[in-house]
Amino acid sequence: MTGVLFLCVHNSARSQMAEAYLRKLGQDKFTVESAGLEPGTLNRYVVKALLEDSIDISAHGTQDVFELHKAGRTYRYVITVCSREAAERCPIFPGGTERLHWPFPDPSTFRGTEEQVMAQVREVRDAIRDRVKDFVAEVSARGG
Repeated sequence: MTGVLFLCVHNSARSQMAEAYLRKLGQDKFTVESAGLEPGTLNRYVVKALLEDSIDISAHGTQDVFELHKAGRTYRYVITVCSREAAERCPIFPGGTERLHWPFPDPSTFRGTEEQVMAQVREVRDAIRDRVKDFVAEVSARGG
């Protein structure tokens, strides 16, 4: 199984979505976790958006990237999902892994009515789902 870690600043939205989609679409070929530099609480809009796609992360907690490192976890791929604007704050994970960066807007910055925020979160959700699908195909084509 191929180990994958998704990272963002708070582990409350983008990295949680990416983890959820890789679990759903990865055909049991991946072990996957997500974490953040400053773990927060799950973004309620993200929880709602994933439920629309039959994925329930409401019981998930957030994780600290440093705790995973201290626990000796290793991954083949470490994928940061921070926005371009927050790239300098995006956490890193030490070790001999393949590092990828998939920039997505941060749902915690979305403003507007409930429906306007949900519309923006759905766009990010769909973009993450599409990128994860591509990643699964790419890794499968390379043989793991």
